[in-house]
Amino acid sequence: MKYLVIGNGARESAILWKLRQDEPEAVLYCLPGNGGTARIAENVPISPGNQEAVADFAEKNKIDLTIVGPEQPLVEGIVDIFRQRGLAIIGPDKATAQLEGSKAFAKDFMKKYRIPTADYAVYGSAEAAQTALENWKYPFVIKADGLAAGKGVLIVENEAEAVDGLNQIMMAKKFGTAGDKVVFEEFLSGIEASLICFVDGHTILPMESARDYKRAYDGDKGLNTGGMGCFSPNPILSDKAIEAEIKEQILNPVLAGIQAENMDFRGILFIGLMLTETGVKVLEFNVRLGDPETEVLLPRLKTPLVQVLWAVYQQKLSEIKLEWSSEACVGVVLAAAGYPEDYETGKAIKIADELKDEMIFYGGTVGTAEHLLTAGGRVMVTAALGKTRAAARKKAYQIAETICFEGKWFRRDIADIED
Repeated sequence: MKYLVIGNGARESAILWKLRQDEPEAVLYCLPGNGGTARIAENVPISPGNQEAVADFAEKNKIDLTIVGPEQPLVEGIVDIFRQRGLAIIGPDKATAQLEGSKAFAKDFMKKYRIPTADYAVYGSAEAAQTALENWKYPFVIKADGLAAGKGVLIVENEAEAVDGLNQIMMAKKFGTAGDKVVFEEFLSGIEASLICFVDGHTILPMESARDYKRAYDGDKGLNTGGMGCFSPNPILSDKAIEAEIKEQILNPVLAGIQAENMDFRGILFIGLMLTETGVKVLEFNVRLGDPETEVLLPRLKTPLVQVLWAVYQQKLSEIKLEWSSEACVGVVLAAAGYPEDYETGKAIKIADELKDEMIFYGGTVGTAEHLLTAGGRVMVTAALGKTRAAARKKAYQIAETICFEGKWFRRDIADIED
């Protein structure tokens, strides 16, 4: 079988790793890939944004199944192009991908189908947004409406911060056209959790739970990032009452909404949750596997990933029962100096030979297997399994300490919690 994974991050590296574990003889391609993915797949030097060229490659090389990692190609409609050509691909169509591509669209969807979420309002101009500031109680949240690589979310504590945030998003266009509209949201306090589900339009099948760390520094300080680490399972979501609440209040209405809107959703739904004093609420939807959640979930998934993905594509997900390892998994993101703002690149990466069999998922890297260089803010994820979360955590950090590149840094408190 031939599989094409679209993307160039640690998430895609983890997907390729899982495919290789499940099917050692499979032919794997990664488009465009990175220096690390070249170790287990053939990188394809085509931009995911050139969607016709991507489809041409899949057609010419008789790819059996394509898996889209990042959100941008989905929001731009790559699934529509593949399906028009009769090519098998995992992901929602362009219209459905607006659940991630537009925060306003997602919030309106939640409101329409009575999915619990924070109170909100949408503003289409800086003037309207600034005028509305007097109506909001601090702290509250300002979000760029469109895609902003996980960074377009600001928690503002006072009017000065709110005005500055609006100027950055809507006037200076820090996130480009993603800031043409903004969403103001009520600030929710509680415990965050991530729930990722396979969806085929008829069935929603949740994966095991995970918890990621968005803020840059220890103690959840600093700017929001794409994610600095993660662990699975998340003990918060093991409570049966919370599990039942999520199913009844969130998963069932989401599926009802997908069906009522005739959404072509054969892919992955990521649900960001906040467990508040008044119940579980949805923070956001993503329409693809999370990063770094993927790096700690796939090592625990005993069911072959391709078996599940084919069931998603063929809309036979109801026939699948997911099997999971009882072990915990912890992943630590190794970042470049300066991330999540301007960061350094081109630093040589040294990985000891004895680490070749460890779970190292490559993100911002270029070069060859022998001469890797940093090329992104989140350079890689070191992950490890363990009989306990503490054991997995210890090993993941041991691997992180061993890898060397100038300016390397990482949070030191990933998975450092009590049950």
